[in-house]
Amino acid sequence: MPRSSTRPRTRTRTSALRVALATGAVLAVTAGCSAQGVTDPAGGAEDKQGNGTGVRIEPAGPASRTPSDSPAAASKPPATPSATPSPTPSETAAEKPAPPKPEIVLASGAEGDQVRELQARLRQIAHFNRTPTGYYGTVTADAVSSFQAKRGLPRTGTTDTVTWQRLLGMTKKPTAAQLRPPAVEKPPPPKPDERCMTGRVLCISKTSRSLSWMIDGKVKSTMDVRFGSQYTPTREGVFKVGWKSRDHVSTLYDTPMPYAMFFSGGQAVHYSADFAANGYSGASHGCVNVRDKKKIASLFDQVRTGDKVVVYW
Repeated sequence: MPRSSTRPRTRTRTSALRVALATGAVLAVTAGCSAQGVTDPAGGAEDKQGNGTGVRIEPAGPASRTPSDSPAAASKPPATPSATPSPTPSETAAEKPAPPKPEIVLASGAEGDQVRELQARLRQIAHFNRTPTGYYGTVTADAVSSFQAKRGLPRTGTTDTVTWQRLLGMTKKPTAAQLRPPAVEKPPPPKPDERCMTGRVLCISKTSRSLSWMIDGKVKSTMDVRFGSQYTPTREGVFKVGWKSRDHVSTLYDTPMPYAMFFSGGQAVHYSADFAANGYSGASHGCVNVRDKKKIASLFDQVRTGDKVVVYW
């Protein structure tokens, strides 16, 4: 075969190959350059269609990294958890335990030497203007309430630990004379009513406000008494002890009537804690009140059912 016919064909094939390679490169650029075309040393790789192009298409690179996967993000220290918010003042106040309540030292109805001391101390600072009796009645409760009000304490009328300590700090220990002032001599009771001169008699005088226990005209004991008010007066006349009740409680007024000796319906001679505390500033509901508990207790043991009772002016 002549040389002139062979050389052109070789050049034509070479030119066609160059054109194909250039076209493949253009297509790779047009696809977005997600991968680079590399010539396979073994003579080229196939594309997806299986066409031998002599160019190997590298697989797409890894997916784009998230900010946390980037080297810059990896160099940042891990975020610290936010601090717990401080409690509000209202939350702090709600969680704070309430202070303990003051303990009760003395209250209405109490009796004894400590009550007498309380009254004597209150008397030193002009809150109790009576002789100490040792009984915690309404007068004492009012005096304690007055003291509490002046010192900015709750006005309960009950002596708690706070009130007691405040009072101790403002007063001196009472003397024996302050606790038990000497008794003022009283004039002797008037001559007994003639109806009291015979037999066993509770001889009760409204004029002298006294009760004399008499047997056959002789006075065995005498004690102070008070009577009912003008709306509930104590009846006058001659009666008999109908029945006795040592620990009686009034069903009408719901008040204690210890050592009661009934002589006219619901009227009786009995001990009165209110009389012991308040004196003659109060009145009974018609009964004959005695304020000396020891004397009335002794009298109760001596008087019999059926003994005479004389109430007179």
